[in-house]
Amino acid sequence: MSVEEPYPALEELMNLIGEAGRHLADIQASEGAAGNISVYAGWEIDPGKFFTKVQDYELPETMPELAGGSLLATGSGRRLREVADDPTANLGLVKVAKDGKSAKLYTSTECLFARLTSEFNSHLAVHKDQISINKTNFHALIHAQPLHLTYLSHISRYQDEKYLNRHILRWQPEGIVQLHDGVGYIPFKVPGSNDLMKANVEMLRTHRIVLWAKHGVMSRSETSVKRACDLVEYAETGAHYEYMNLTNHGLADGLSDEEIISVCKSLDIEQKVF
Repeated sequence: MSVEEPYPALEELMNLIGEAGRHLADIQASEGAAGNISVYAGWEIDPGKFFTKVQDYELPETMPELAGGSLLATGSGRRLREVADDPTANLGLVKVAKDGKSAKLYTSTECLFARLTSEFNSHLAVHKDQISINKTNFHALIHAQPLHLTYLSHISRYQDEKYLNRHILRWQPEGIVQLHDGVGYIPFKVPGSNDLMKANVEMLRTHRIVLWAKHGVMSRSETSVKRACDLVEYAETGAHYEYMNLTNHGLADGLSDEEIISVCKSLDIEQKVF
């Protein structure tokens, strides 16, 4: 799937990231400066009046898959809830050269950060992998730290991916409809590490959202940054129901396997969980 012309303008992409960042804060998935967002656009983007400062940017490796494209990302230490208020001060634009070997970082004169998000290399790795696999011209990534999903990942039985999914996707029919490939699970790895980056790339090949144990989640979309935000909200809603049930002595059963399977059959949804 690719975005078709007329392509979203830079200003629209910035506004969409801002709206997603504000909503993540509203649902308590981004405390303080936690969380980050990036989008890859495979069409020509002119930094124009928004980003007038330019400097060389060293890519971690040659990336022919992203050659000629642009990546718009949040700055390190910036609050996602504030991006909408001043997008150019909180975002930077990386343009990858046509040979995929070098890049330029564009920022504004009001830039409030010294470097892009500390997770940017992980973002680059996933963008590169997904563009290579799906041949799309757009890809959005969100890292957030939703309370209930992160909390459940501290409990041993929820550290089993099958158990986790069967319990957070049993509370609403929308759960399995929107997350039919389930939530991937990655055991704890040091934030920003190569181990986390590699595991994340692999897990996002089979899932659109993954839970980083005791840390947070990353979600992706080939359609829009808001769709990636929706995935976080759907998964977190299921985890919230599960948390409420834990605090209420497990009185509720949720939807039965048969009820969930009947929903999938009715809507012709192929799912991997139940």
